[in-house]
Amino acid sequence: MSTKNSPILKLDNVTKKFKTEKGDLSILDGVTLSINAGEKVAIIGPSGSGKSTLLSLIGLLDTPSSGSITIAGVKTESLSETEQAAFRNKKIGFIFQSFELITPFTVYENIISPLEIGYQDIPQTKIDKLITTLGLTPRRDVLPYTLSGGEKQRVAIARAMVSDPAILLADEPTGSLDRATGETVLSLLLSAVEENKTTLIIITHDESIANKMDRVFEIRDRLLHERV
Repeated sequence: MSTKNSPILKLDNVTKKFKTEKGDLSILDGVTLSINAGEKVAIIGPSGSGKSTLLSLIGLLDTPSSGSITIAGVKTESLSETEQAAFRNKKIGFIFQSFELITPFTVYENIISPLEIGYQDIPQTKIDKLITTLGLTPRRDVLPYTLSGGEKQRVAIARAMVSDPAILLADEPTGSLDRATGETVLSLLLSAVEENKTTLIIITHDESIANKMDRVFEIRDRLLHERV
C-alpha cells in the first residue's frame, strides 16, 4: 500500500497521438511524471494544450499511444478493459466542471453510486462524516434540480471521494461557479483531501488555485514542465 511520500502515480515517456485526415496529431510527447501519495498538484496550460487529454489518460478513460502509466504500483497497461474499469472505480475519483450528477437520484444516492456500481460495502459512518464535512446534511434527501451550483459541486466531490480513491482528478472544478462560491467549494475540497490524505490532481486556469497546491505543472510544447 502506498504511503505519504511514496509514488502513487508514475508516467514514463507517455505520448498521445490522434489520427486525422492530415496524419497523426501529437498532443502529448514523452511526458514523464512522478507524484507522491497525498500531494496536491495543479496542471495548467492554455486551452488545447492537452490538459484534459492528460487527465483522461491518468484516469484510464483513454489509453496512451506509447509509454507507461503506473498507479498505486499497478502498471495499468497490463490490465484488460474490464480490469481497468474495476480499478478506476476503486482507485480514481473524478470531479467534473459540469457536475455530472444523476438526475433521478437524491444527493445521498448520487454520493453512494460508485460503491453500488462497484458492489462495495456502504460504510454509513464514513459517508455521514463526508456529507457533514461538505455541508450537505440538510440537502441529503433532495434531488439535484433543487441544488445550487455550489451544492451540486459539493455532491460531486463527496461522490468522488466516497470510495477512498488513491487519486482524485478534478477538471476545472470551480470553473462554472462564481468566484465566492468557487472559493468556498475549493476550501471544502482541500480540507476533505487533507483529512483523507488523498492525492489531488487539478486542472485549472486560475493561478490563485494553482498557488494553493504543493506542485504546479504546465503543459508547453506537448511536454510537462514543473514550476520551481
